[in-house]
Amino acid sequence: MFGSKKSRGPEQDAANSPAYPGQGELYAASSRRRRPFRRAPRWVKAVTAVVSVLLLGVLAFGGYWAWRLQSNISTSELTAGGQRTEGAVNDSTDRLQILVLGSDTRSGNNSQYGTADQSSGYGQSDVMMLLDISADNKHVNVVSFPRDLMVDVPACTDSKTNQAYPEQKSAMINSAMAQAGIGCAVDTVNKLTGLEVDHFMMADFNAVKELSNAVGGVEVCVTAAVNDPDSHLDLPAGKSQVQGDQALAFLRTRHAFANGGDLGRIQAQQAFLASLSRKLKSEGTLGNPQKTLTIADTITKNLTVDSGLSSIPSLLTIANRLKNIDPANINFITTPTVPSPQDPNRLTLDEPAASNFFAALRNSPDLSQPAPAAPTEAPAIPAAPAYDKSLQPISIANGTGVAGRSTAIAGLLSDAGFTKVTKLQAQAQSQTMVYYSAGFEDVAADVAALFGLPATSVQQVANIQGVQLYAGTDFATGTKPAAPPSSADSSGSVVAQTGSDQTCQSANPAGY
Repeated sequence: MFGSKKSRGPEQDAANSPAYPGQGELYAASSRRRRPFRRAPRWVKAVTAVVSVLLLGVLAFGGYWAWRLQSNISTSELTAGGQRTEGAVNDSTDRLQILVLGSDTRSGNNSQYGTADQSSGYGQSDVMMLLDISADNKHVNVVSFPRDLMVDVPACTDSKTNQAYPEQKSAMINSAMAQAGIGCAVDTVNKLTGLEVDHFMMADFNAVKELSNAVGGVEVCVTAAVNDPDSHLDLPAGKSQVQGDQALAFLRTRHAFANGGDLGRIQAQQAFLASLSRKLKSEGTLGNPQKTLTIADTITKNLTVDSGLSSIPSLLTIANRLKNIDPANINFITTPTVPSPQDPNRLTLDEPAASNFFAALRNSPDLSQPAPAAPTEAPAIPAAPAYDKSLQPISIANGTGVAGRSTAIAGLLSDAGFTKVTKLQAQAQSQTMVYYSAGFEDVAADVAALFGLPATSVQQVANIQGVQLYAGTDFATGTKPAAPPSSADSSGSVVAQTGSDQTCQSANPAGY
């Protein structure tokens, strides 16, 4: 009918459409293949959305932590004007020396440990250790410098203020960074050891507390119960887990261990680090991402480094080198020292043991075995002195505590040709010294050599005439003063303990 419309069925469409080869079969097959693609956009979009959200979450998480850790780090200059002769090292493959410092500043979170006048400036290096990593990552040396060690601090310039500070003779090593900053401590260690430190890391009191909490405590051991009112260390005899304030007290106490001096404290610090390294190794802490991030966050929040270590990849490079080292190959060493002749509460280098140790350290990172003895040389024929010994004014101050001891010592001087000798009674002192007035340097050196005294026992003063041998209690008997006790191991090995050693600290009940 005209004017009416009817829908045409597929048969009519097919009948009216132009034919093409294989029309029926190809059409049907293509229709079957098209159906899945009609449904695909729904699940593809859903999966894409989920993956996108997860990917953005991972990137945001990684980006957040990278930003957070990076923003935590503080930096300072590596040196304070000291000249360097070595080129830059490859932190991944070269032998590496990092000076690790613990600052005693009381600023910020550390204010509870001191007074307001201690909360400004750089602070002093309460802990000073040189971390020496071998190129093959098989050996690590941790060399401790007692904070009471008397050294020559070189001239330094504060990189922040450009203020210059003159060289200091016979100053405590922990004062090196107090005026001119961390770089001055680095320059001082370089001068002392003959090495060139590649990097430094400095942390404060708060770092110890937070790190010990982050790892769930560190095991320590004492031979008897300790209750030190100064550091507030309170431990029972035997093994304990310390963290937070007690971990800090264990590292800071001076009176609780050994004879109450700095060397006993260093032994405790080394034992603490050895225990910490064993825990990180045995529990696979560094393989746990969450724990690793917590530790990294803790460390970086309390860390100051040089510009060469001021990026997260640089710090990770160091961490990756350390994480697989066997604790048995981590050598803890204390610089060889003896009590200072000027002040028994201070220390000086034990020569020639200290020079031999630094030479061995420069030559090889493996110090697990004693260094071979230096070849002996034929003694040189001494040159005739440029003065007449019999005319030199020599006085003997008897500070040995033994009445009449100066007579025996005068006889030893007379046998050596020094016959113009006077004898004086003096207050007792622990170590024998040679004092001299201007113009008698050579005579004083010869007198010191006669009695086997080191150069550190010879000092110019203004209130005597000629040379004075001040005999101490170490010269109460014999023909030479007794050798002072040294911090070096009597076996000849400089290694005090390794990371695998579990040691107990000798308690000092008399010290508190």
